[in-house]
Amino acid sequence: MEKHFETEAIRSQLNRTEFLEHSVPLYLTSSFVFEDAEDMRASFTEEKERNIYSRFTNPNTTEFVEKMCKLEGAESGYAFATGMAAVFSTFAALLESGDHIVSCRSVFGSTHSMFTKFLPKWNITTSYFKADEVDIVESLIKPETKILYLESPTNPAVDVLDLELMGKIAKKHNLIFIVDNCFATPYLQQPIKFGADIVIHSATKMIDGQGRVLGGVAVGPSDLIREIYLFARNTGPALSPFNAWVLSKSLETLPVRAEKHCENAIKVAEFLEAHDKVNFVKHPFLKSHPQYEVAKKQMKLGGNIVAFEIKGGVEAGRKFLDAIKMCSLSANLGDTRTIVTHPASTTHSKLSEEDRLEVGISDGLVRCSVGLEHVDDIIADLDQALNA
Repeated sequence: MEKHFETEAIRSQLNRTEFLEHSVPLYLTSSFVFEDAEDMRASFTEEKERNIYSRFTNPNTTEFVEKMCKLEGAESGYAFATGMAAVFSTFAALLESGDHIVSCRSVFGSTHSMFTKFLPKWNITTSYFKADEVDIVESLIKPETKILYLESPTNPAVDVLDLELMGKIAKKHNLIFIVDNCFATPYLQQPIKFGADIVIHSATKMIDGQGRVLGGVAVGPSDLIREIYLFARNTGPALSPFNAWVLSKSLETLPVRAEKHCENAIKVAEFLEAHDKVNFVKHPFLKSHPQYEVAKKQMKLGGNIVAFEIKGGVEAGRKFLDAIKMCSLSANLGDTRTIVTHPASTTHSKLSEEDRLEVGISDGLVRCSVGLEHVDDIIADLDQALNA
């Protein structure tokens, strides 16, 4: 019998040991022993599926990955030390010198650096399209194009891309379609249903949800994940067993956390939209969002990220941060605690204004990761900081 998301998130566990523990134990071991020479031989030739070394697999990482596969509707997966380890390893495993990527320009800063500074060292190139230029995607595809990549919603401008449309384009041109689903989580959006081949997460964010550990994961078809696994097995970006254990436990509360995050976020977005110190607000489930209909089609709820532009530019953004009293100033997101950042003066301050505007980062843009505090307290803090 097929189980609901919430049940899978809680009840997908490793088999119990002889101690009949209710909660899965930690397997803090670097390696595993063999019964005899034949057992060892068969394990290394992969005739037998079993744990050998925790850089390859570990019971805790296996449980986390299997749970993520069920929640995303994927065949297989591999867990990484960080979200960026998952992104880089996926591309490094699947691409060869001379290959080409088509990507939305609105991607995480480190992903942009990977595309522009590091992959070109191996003669791998990238062509960008803007989030509102999906009509030019096919014109960017070349004979050597191998991957179509995007985030949705995007970081930090919260644009939404039509996954079904992108999936059809990828299938038409025989491309590997990869989606970073970090902002939405599998509870709010399952890109594989819309044609994605591989889904990547920075599990550091909403999957953990409490700002405790780093982690990443990539899930997809077994043949592609096999290539990623072999790359990671030999290069070492594996997730630690302890972090895997934390993340697997975190998934048990993801549905209830996500529901409350989203409930708070839409109220914050509606408050900000009516504020006289704010030029505009972007949240996928605000009717004023340019891709509102697309978001409603592919997302269960709008997520916990709200982007808004303060009147007064960079200086107003800095003053806003200085006036915050309760909310956290941090580079993370997806935490139980509300976090605000001003990209133009912090994370993206080294970019030219032209480059910032290209990805939707205006001088006064603020990204708010809405937490689980009482929504009235979140709004009160934002209000007093805006009026300061």
